[in-house]
Amino acid sequence: MNGKAKATEKAKAARKVSPNRRLLGYAKPYAGWFALALAIILILVWLELYQPQILGEAVDDFVSKYEAANNEGFTLSQLKELRAEDLLGVVKLGGLYLATVLAVMALTYAQAAILATVSQKIIYNLRNDIFSHMMKLHVGFFNENPIGRLVTRVTNDCETVNEMFTSVIVNILKSCFVLVGVIAVMLSENVKLSLYIFIVIPFITVATFVFRSATRKIYRAMRAKISELNGFVAEHVSGMKVVQVFTAENDVRGDFENRTEELRKINMKQLITFALYSPVSYVMNIAALAILIFVGGNMALEGIVTIGTLVVFQRYINKFFQPIQELAEQFNTIQSANACAERIFWLLDTEPEIENAPDAIEMDSFKGKIEFKNVWFAYRDAEWVLQDVSFTVEPGARVAFVGATGAGKTTIQNLICRYYDVQKGTILIDGIDIRKIRVEDLRRNIGQMLQDVFLFTGDVKDNIRLNETEITDEEIVSAAETVNAAGFISELPGGYSHEVIERGAAFSAGQRQLLSFARTLAFKPSVLILDEATANIDTETETLIQDALGKLMEGRTTIIVAHRLSTIQNADKIIVMHKGRIMEEGNHQELLSRGGIYYKLYKLQYEHDVA
Repeated sequence: MNGKAKATEKAKAARKVSPNRRLLGYAKPYAGWFALALAIILILVWLELYQPQILGEAVDDFVSKYEAANNEGFTLSQLKELRAEDLLGVVKLGGLYLATVLAVMALTYAQAAILATVSQKIIYNLRNDIFSHMMKLHVGFFNENPIGRLVTRVTNDCETVNEMFTSVIVNILKSCFVLVGVIAVMLSENVKLSLYIFIVIPFITVATFVFRSATRKIYRAMRAKISELNGFVAEHVSGMKVVQVFTAENDVRGDFENRTEELRKINMKQLITFALYSPVSYVMNIAALAILIFVGGNMALEGIVTIGTLVVFQRYINKFFQPIQELAEQFNTIQSANACAERIFWLLDTEPEIENAPDAIEMDSFKGKIEFKNVWFAYRDAEWVLQDVSFTVEPGARVAFVGATGAGKTTIQNLICRYYDVQKGTILIDGIDIRKIRVEDLRRNIGQMLQDVFLFTGDVKDNIRLNETEITDEEIVSAAETVNAAGFISELPGGYSHEVIERGAAFSAGQRQLLSFARTLAFKPSVLILDEATANIDTETETLIQDALGKLMEGRTTIIVAHRLSTIQNADKIIVMHKGRIMEEGNHQELLSRGGIYYKLYKLQYEHDVA
């Protein structure tokens, strides 16, 4: 079984494991810290269960004696003297109670600090895994999935999971321990009275399970709607200029309002569901207190239980329903985190289509010979974009691809860079199948200069260097000077340290293209791909960069994709594409003399330019 097949089997096996269990896998390295937090919680539970006992002891051993003594006709001063020992006992128990309160505060802080620290480490690892995995996914994945949804996976969904690790996992155990402890202590105090009070347990249990089932579906729908809304906002903010050009603001606003209304309705369902559950819990609490007053009061009058026991039971009833209420809220968080985890692991389980072969070859540089041998390719099954394409580009040659839109020109450059793998045939560089070359080596040695230049937030040098620390400032300046970008860069405030806003919106199309040329040159590629690289350059700027491109292409294999035939007349070879097939090959003069497709394209453009 090869590496890709093994990865597929591993991904299938992972999908069978529940998302929450997989999240716990991220917590496994921090099991020691969770164990410490759990130990603290056990101490907290013991302290909280002990506090009512202190109150009960104070009432039975010291406070309740006051009534008996008062009825015997003592004066207030006599009572103070007589009850001095009792007062001292109350003060001691009060001090003990205060000590338990302070201990609970300190331990709660320690537990919260531990869980917050560990949770941040877990989310740090999870976010890094998500983003690193996204970096491995093929280009087509990002064309098929809205960017806003993917951003939600890394941001909002991770934050929701963070809340689960911070306040839910260990606290659920605490709530369970408190429930079990309260039941055990109440039974040890008085079995009969406890059983009467426990009548409410089946009702609250049923209500809790119904609530949990209802919220699970609601949270899945809620997370899906939030993701859709984020995608909608990201898309329309990026395309705001188009929206304003066509005065579509009102239509887009209406669409946004509809989507927001759908999310509001789902949120209301969640709030109503929780609002229905809270009164049920409250009514059960009151019912338990009523049973205590009625049954416990009669038992106290009959001398079966003491007043202190009733005080202890009253406190335990509150402690019994408090964790139930907390569990309901924690179920809310768990359901939300579970929905987010499902979507996170859907992303992590998406298998990269382009991976290094187990025996991938490391290559520092290429000579630059490129061969396509009987290549067939389709973005979708059987919808062939390339059909039996074969050609050879010799090292250092300049080869141009021309043809109508959809002929397959851009697809060829995508396949050379291995953004996709071919279904049939072979692509070779220096006689080696590109699937046998490490992807990072392949792409590092191919410099692509695209028509749509993307600039990142940062400064000018960062956009040329792209985090490649081995590229020095001197090399950045040299690359910019070679492609004649240094002129406008030097006029910027701060020069090469000038801040670039998102997508380089403050630069002209020509300036962005010049920065793209400098970026490509700085990485010193062995092969160049120019995809309509001068399409957005004005005549004056194009004159400046044509000389730079000549220097850039010197000694390098160059693939040129162009619609403007005037830019490729000096190419060593021109390949004419039509509906995914190579129809003609030759240099400019040879193709014109044949009077074929290239001749017709050239004639049309020439007549258009003259007109």
